[in-house]
Amino acid sequence: MNKVAVSLVSALFAFGLSAHAQHKTQDLLIKLAPGFTEIELQGAKVEKLTDSWVRVLAPKNFSVNNLVKNPAVEFVQPNYKISLMEDHMIQDPLRRAALAKMLRRNPQEQIMAPKDNPAIPDAPQATTGADPLFNKQWGMLNIGVEEAWKVTKGNPDFIVAVIDTGVDYTHEDLLPNIWRNTKEIPNNGIDDDNNGYIDDVIGWDFAANDNKPYDLSVDPLDILFKGGNPGHGTHCAGNVAARGDNGKGIAGVAPNVKIMALRFITEKGQGTTADAIKAIKYAVDNGAKVLSNSWGSEGEDPSEGQENQALRDAVQYAQDHDVLFVAAAGNGHQGKGYSNDTDPKPSYPATYPHANIVSVAAIDSKDNLGSFSNWGQKTVHVAAPGVAVFSTMVGNQYSDIVIDKFGFKATWDGTSMACPHVAGAAALYWSAHPEKTYADVKAAIIGSAKKLPNLSDKTVSGGKLDVEALLKF
Repeated sequence: MNKVAVSLVSALFAFGLSAHAQHKTQDLLIKLAPGFTEIELQGAKVEKLTDSWVRVLAPKNFSVNNLVKNPAVEFVQPNYKISLMEDHMIQDPLRRAALAKMLRRNPQEQIMAPKDNPAIPDAPQATTGADPLFNKQWGMLNIGVEEAWKVTKGNPDFIVAVIDTGVDYTHEDLLPNIWRNTKEIPNNGIDDDNNGYIDDVIGWDFAANDNKPYDLSVDPLDILFKGGNPGHGTHCAGNVAARGDNGKGIAGVAPNVKIMALRFITEKGQGTTADAIKAIKYAVDNGAKVLSNSWGSEGEDPSEGQENQALRDAVQYAQDHDVLFVAAAGNGHQGKGYSNDTDPKPSYPATYPHANIVSVAAIDSKDNLGSFSNWGQKTVHVAAPGVAVFSTMVGNQYSDIVIDKFGFKATWDGTSMACPHVAGAAALYWSAHPEKTYADVKAAIIGSAKKLPNLSDKTVSGGKLDVEALLKF
């Protein structure tokens, strides 16, 4: 048995796939060996993800030995689950039981869930005027966006991909900046640009496999009882590029750039590696230069197995195409931050060694590191606003509160909120300096950061995002 075959067998059994397969179909990701562009596996469904990776849905009796012997196979792993870093389910069973009892007595408290996938509106007519809720955005004021905007508010042709739970593309403050695929004719049922996606006019929903990457909000009760974080992508998108000077709502860090809406995480806060890979590749192939990634895991994967090589290769694909990968640094163990430098379970993908990654910690309005925020003098590059952040919410709403019902209140906290601030800052700087590379942009973000004593040993930069200084860097 050759070295590759041995590694495959070891990986499969380390992941516990044999036991897993006794209960349901095996969901595998396979990297093709050099020289192979496809693979045929009898009894299995194969989906091509990239030039070198395929997803395989195999029956429970699928032979590991035959897979190992196949010369087309270089590496195999499970299609690992990927999740958001924040989940608002009530963990205390007694508190859940008390809420359930209250609802039985007061059924009128239940709220109708909104409908999914509204029609994609046309781009609206431009409006002008001051953004009336801008003064509620302490984060924007904290990082000096107003001075930065004297240089640029972003190139309207610059694209940031928000890879998340989707985006409310009907929102009044996001709709003007939603990216439009001009190579695709809307609603004709044809893949006009031959990119493999039919009518992908604003992005794609990889979780539901349709052309409406809508950020499905749900009944707050579903969040409290079943978990998840609906509205997460919409909130992040507002931090990146809510439209500025339109007389409505707020403004993102880069209020003139475009938002590419890519949904691979459901309203329950769950996605898969395969869908993450497809989202990353779609973003890169369709012109996004910055990817905002407010998701990840403690440790390489939830199964504690071998590394998620497929996801690592997707990040490398972005790097090879001069694309910046901005990632949330992680929200600790049970909400208590830790060092990604030394902990046995650093947050991924933020801590991958790729040169195009910018890992972001979270600070509050007093520049203190959020109690939940991970840090790392070697692996976390900069801090940004991430506690009680005010931004866009599904349904033309704006808030710094996720939920405030039934005696349960949660604000928009997390390195998830910090990440899009840096993604927007990167878009702003790159708009002003289109000749720069991802490495130049990353170096500028780190080099222009405002030094803070309490972050001197917590981040690579020793400080927080400073957009005013960045645009002068």
